[in-house]
Amino acid sequence: MDKVFNKLRNLDAYPKVNEDFYSRTFAGGVVTVVSAAVMLFLFFSELRLYLYTVTESQLLVDTSRGETLQINFDVTFPAVRCSMLSLDTKDISGEQHFDIRHNIMKKRIDANCNVIEVKKDGLGAPKIERPLQKHGGRLGRDEEYCGSCFGAESSDHHCCNSCEEVRDAYKKRGWALTNVDLIDQCKREGYVQSVKDEEGEGCNVHGSLELSKVAGNFHFAIGKSFLHSAIFLTDLLALQDSHFNISRQINKLSFGDHYPGLVNPLDGVKWVQGASLGMYQYFIKVVPTVYKDIRGHVINSNQYSVTEHFKSSDEGVIPGVFFFYDISPIKVTFKEEHLPFFHFLTNICAIIGGIFTIAGIVDSSIYYGRRTIKRKREIGKYR
Repeated sequence: MDKVFNKLRNLDAYPKVNEDFYSRTFAGGVVTVVSAAVMLFLFFSELRLYLYTVTESQLLVDTSRGETLQINFDVTFPAVRCSMLSLDTKDISGEQHFDIRHNIMKKRIDANCNVIEVKKDGLGAPKIERPLQKHGGRLGRDEEYCGSCFGAESSDHHCCNSCEEVRDAYKKRGWALTNVDLIDQCKREGYVQSVKDEEGEGCNVHGSLELSKVAGNFHFAIGKSFLHSAIFLTDLLALQDSHFNISRQINKLSFGDHYPGLVNPLDGVKWVQGASLGMYQYFIKVVPTVYKDIRGHVINSNQYSVTEHFKSSDEGVIPGVFFFYDISPIKVTFKEEHLPFFHFLTNICAIIGGIFTIAGIVDSSIYYGRRTIKRKREIGKYR
């Protein structure tokens, strides 16, 4: 057993020196204090880096199917009345929606952008005594109301009991409703007067859309849209202005939920219309993005890039603001994570060992340098 112990002693890489042979110097004390301070500084820097989460990114092919695309928007039109502003969507699969009102909120604003009224889109139908019936007479005492659609009825039993129902019936036919003043429902509801009351006002429209995750577009048009020969047109009523100002400020436009570090390039963008009226187009490339935080919470969202283009009305385009979006086939994943503990431990050991080694070299250089100088002086005295 003693032989084994002796062999282990011979393997000792850290031979001990008797304290009687120690020589402590002032320079060594200074080097020790400085090296200890540097060591503590580097240790806390490494600890801070270990506690700080880093975000790793990865590019993958997006293989998801059947998902929906959530679009959140908040846009202010300082010179467009709320009654004249409509939101429509269309995608490459053929799905299209006109004059969307679900999850849409409008704010009437004055010239100074102060809010006058907040309301959901669409005009209600107040109760009016003895409205005009489909057969041409006034509503009787024991008779149920069935308003005329003024030639746009889809069947003999089709009734239009409000101005919006008449407009919808015309929209399905592909007709423009240009005789609003002659529509009994619109006159009773004060539709024309309500639009005239908004003269000189602007509109802030905000809300969200839930669309199929395919390429398409959504746009804010001046007037209520309808489809005719597969082309988007607008029902430009006689009560509208002859010139439309589509100046706007995009307060917010995002595709999905917010996640840390997300930057939406159109947030806060402002555009003022010049002398020319026309169609302003945004071409957006949507990149599916998955963000996973350090706690394992997953956020499915999107980021996007955008380019802009303006077409004058001289080219025969519809005045409005159009957002054309396309979906990227590449998905980006972000994952928050800490540095591995063993990586942290390795760095700490490297700091301690490196500082000790460098401090030892510096201390030895100073010590032996001073000894050499001292010996040269003593030799000079004896000469």
